[in-house]
Amino acid sequence: MKVLIATEKPFAPDAVKSIKQVLDNAQMETVLLEKYSDKAQLLDAAKDADAIIIRSDVIDAEVLAAAPKLKIVVRAGAGYDNVDLDAATARKVVVMNTPGQNSNAVAELALGLMVYSARNFYDGSSGTELKGKRLGIHAYGNVGRNVARIAKGFGMEIYAYDAFCPSEVIEKDEVTPLASAEELYETCQYVSLHIPATDETKNSINYALLNRMPKKAVLINTARKEVINEAELVQLMETRPDFKYITDIMPKNHEELTAKFANRYFSTPKKMGAQTAEANNNAGIAAANQIVDFFVNGNTKFQVNL
Repeated sequence: MKVLIATEKPFAPDAVKSIKQVLDNAQMETVLLEKYSDKAQLLDAAKDADAIIIRSDVIDAEVLAAAPKLKIVVRAGAGYDNVDLDAATARKVVVMNTPGQNSNAVAELALGLMVYSARNFYDGSSGTELKGKRLGIHAYGNVGRNVARIAKGFGMEIYAYDAFCPSEVIEKDEVTPLASAEELYETCQYVSLHIPATDETKNSINYALLNRMPKKAVLINTARKEVINEAELVQLMETRPDFKYITDIMPKNHEELTAKFANRYFSTPKKMGAQTAEANNNAGIAAANQIVDFFVNGNTKFQVNL
């Protein structure tokens, strides 16, 4: 059984060692493809793989067609919009994610970005404190719950909206549930965004929604750039000189945002949410264990395609 670890952004060396140990114990062969620069390298490496572990790497119909032995793809992380689920289902390839493994890392980054924004990007000027500010969590999954946990330590007032999470679950964490996204944005000066990129959510964070936010509003996006209507974000920031946008997913119009709003916009050079040693290790080991469990026991608990 051959397992390909295909990571253009590699796992940490310790994580790779741990993943390989799990697979070795199951008598599975590990093949490593790191820092590849051409899709042809991925196509070649996948041709005899029984399983593939990826991070942000794209597994599309072409890759699936090039891998006739492939039975399972595991995305080491929560999001899986980089995998063509329909093409995988058509080829009877199981796709899984590893929910929760990166959630604390992403949540800590979200709070770090809030502090960075509140202190005016550490430019030496007088900033503000997070204590007492209203924080809205848009989507109350694993990351959102960790954001709430950490934000309590800052003394923030915490609200959440999630169309799929029962109010009593949110209330159990001493967080105030709200009935709609519109209400969340109207209520909170800070909004931390954690929705996935789906047909329904892409471009859904638009001018009309963001303009509901109170004065000195800050949007923190550690989710997906596709959910932001980038043209309308520019329009909003032109009409709202009090609005800040902070993200770890560089927008397509990054240069325009930087040129126009240098003191109110910040993006990390690359996606940083899961870029910790702990998250690397946790997600990688989880992916390896899920592959072993799938082949040995037929377990498809974390399958995300039909």
